[in-house]
Amino acid sequence: MSQGSGRKRLKQEDIDNLLNNSTPFERKVLKVTSTIPSGETRTYQWIARKIGNPRAVRAVGRVLSKNPLPVMIPCHRVIRKDGTIGGYSLGEKEKEVLLRKEGVKLDGRIRKKGR
Repeated sequence: MSQGSGRKRLKQEDIDNLLNNSTPFERKVLKVTSTIPSGETRTYQWIARKIGNPRAVRAVGRVLSKNPLPVMIPCHRVIRKDGTIGGYSLGEKEKEVLLRKEGVKLDGRIRKKGR
């Protein structure tokens, strides 16, 4: 683990070890989710298509709801296809805060449910 700013950083090997108990499907979902750049969002449907299973949208959501590394694997960047932010294991408010910190505009393109 590197030390630069006093924070410990996990290496890919460490992440892989933490995901050892995940199924191959779960690992695919989490790996694709980890590629979403900061400040950008993707839909659950996008992830399902990327893993080659376009009908697995709900299963993708279930996997992300159990994400063992929500800070390292940025599931907060995954939204619903209707533009609502969807759920988050640490709460919708936290998801909104994280998206705003990354510069995602929540007015218009991404909106909260019921607005």
